[in-house]
Amino acid sequence: MNIQRTLLASAILLAWNLPAHAQSAPGNDTPQVIVTASPFRNSENDQILTPAKVLAGDELRDKAGSSLGETLSQELGVSASAFGAGASRPIIRGLEGSRVKMLENGMSVSDVSGLSNDHAVSAEGAVARQIEILRGPAALLYGSGAIGGLVNVVNERIPTRLEAAPTGQVETRYSTVDNGKNVSGSADAASGRIALHVDGNWRDTDDYRIPDRRVLQDPDSAMRRLPHSDTREKNLGAGASWVDGWGYAGVSASHLTNLYGIPSDEGSRIDQKQDRYDFDSMLRQPLRGIESLRFKVGYTDYEHAELGDDGPEVIFNNRSLETRLELTHEAIAGLRGTVGAQTENTHFSALSAEGGPDTVPLTHSKTTALFMVEEGDAGPLRLSAGARYENVKREPVSGRQRTFDLGSGSVGAAWPFMPGYSVGATLSYAQRAPAIEELYSAGPHDATATFDIGNPDFDKETSRNVELTLQKNTGLVRWKTNLFRNNIDNYIFGRIGTDLVDEEGNPGDALRTRTFEQRRARIHGAEAELTYNQTGAGWSGRLFGDTSRGELGDGGGNLPLQPADRIGASVGYREGAWRGGLSLIHARGQDRLAANELQDTPAYNQLDANLSYTQRVQGVDLTWFALAKNLLNDDIRLSTSVLKDIAPLPGRRLVVGVRTKF
Repeated sequence: MNIQRTLLASAILLAWNLPAHAQSAPGNDTPQVIVTASPFRNSENDQILTPAKVLAGDELRDKAGSSLGETLSQELGVSASAFGAGASRPIIRGLEGSRVKMLENGMSVSDVSGLSNDHAVSAEGAVARQIEILRGPAALLYGSGAIGGLVNVVNERIPTRLEAAPTGQVETRYSTVDNGKNVSGSADAASGRIALHVDGNWRDTDDYRIPDRRVLQDPDSAMRRLPHSDTREKNLGAGASWVDGWGYAGVSASHLTNLYGIPSDEGSRIDQKQDRYDFDSMLRQPLRGIESLRFKVGYTDYEHAELGDDGPEVIFNNRSLETRLELTHEAIAGLRGTVGAQTENTHFSALSAEGGPDTVPLTHSKTTALFMVEEGDAGPLRLSAGARYENVKREPVSGRQRTFDLGSGSVGAAWPFMPGYSVGATLSYAQRAPAIEELYSAGPHDATATFDIGNPDFDKETSRNVELTLQKNTGLVRWKTNLFRNNIDNYIFGRIGTDLVDEEGNPGDALRTRTFEQRRARIHGAEAELTYNQTGAGWSGRLFGDTSRGELGDGGGNLPLQPADRIGASVGYREGAWRGGLSLIHARGQDRLAANELQDTPAYNQLDANLSYTQRVQGVDLTWFALAKNLLNDDIRLSTSVLKDIAPLPGRRLVVGVRTKF
């Protein structure tokens, strides 16, 4: 730990003492990337009070993986769960599941990935224009339960502007480690005042190669490939909108099928399907003093079956209707902000396909919320604040009905104490209603080999978070450091028992009990990042480190599945048609185990590289690229993975492909 503190401090001191002329070289201004999930559509560099990261362009294409968790796993403060290649969800500062809100174009993805790590996120990163990570007051626009933050996948399926000529891109890539084939693409065009969009993705991978042994510290388990780590995914979406001077209004539809393996000892498979329909509209200056009025509706029909040797065992279903109304007003007494309302109506179930106990009974949930986010200046201080009231009703077909009134708020201040430098603080108070599975689970979950037991008497979860930020956000050299502490009352977690039961919950030898419990918890940590010339020509570089600790109160020990401490460095070069880079991440061994965790996670080094060449052919940009991942063929096991003892990440792999943009 002393080594890591020294590295973090060194990165900060290096940035502070770099010469001023290196920070103001001409021709290296960073282009603005707009954060669409921000209520004010601010650029990433303006997110002083809501630390944000936007992955877009070449950076997104280099980091894109087979899952959203893999794509974001190298970002500051972000780790990932790992359930084979098919399912991996982002974990932000040690918080996962329903505490990290997943959005697609600013609307809930409405899948069941927050319920368990073996469930894939339905939003597809391969067709995304950008992926946004957001925390702080702006997160209150989307849900009180987003204690960890939110991730927004932006594919602009409902276009908001008219293209002068058809535009788009198509990419194909091949991966050696799993014989993986992937084709993705999107296109936009216009006919009169009608804007059109289409996108799609096809992925087919076999079981992936692993460095050596499958089971940690078991030399007899050596094998070439990880069983049941294959994926088969198809995703197609289309949208159209009317765009005019007053704004726009449009609709979209998408269909997803995803069949992937679960590399557990049982070797289950998940057959996932989703149909999604959206409406989005925006009026510019509908009334005096109103900057914009936006209304959105989304309907999702989601289903997945967990397949055993003899067919479906549990069928998960979620039908959701969400509405959002957002009104952004012009400055009033120096304050500019957004107010709005949101409703969500869902029917969720996880029913046995074999006539046994249902994992989760059919439950009708209704959510109604009002929210407000404002920002303004008070002398030298820049202020931001948000508030949200939310009413949640859970109505199972059998069992106790529950109603939760949730109040959340956040306030932050930033002081630019000298040009290009600022210090800030954010205080947040958030309440989360227990999820349906935390209240009503009472049956087998075959993919995780557990028998889940909820508690309908749970209280709402309450989080109190403080964050301090110091950063430099202009010039060639930029850096930031974050310190945070999160105290949570009535924190809900699943405790894995040592007793084995059968599919009925009686003593047996097939399933472990997973009992949901509530206790006080606290999470605290630090992050630091230093970057040089991230988007300009010539050399670029990055240093980063992050660490967090999660503990249960009253001597309850560590929180389960906490991320390891990490440090990383990368260097890149861009000149003309050529672009290349090299990155190394070192993760310390994780021995801060929860009561039910028996095995330390070893340290690892992940060395990656990229190289690309772009040429112009008949008016089209053609980019040839190669990505090398885990060049050291290290045995990488994530401490955040339920399967860390038996399912390492892929070994050395080469990804080659071509991308065309027109």
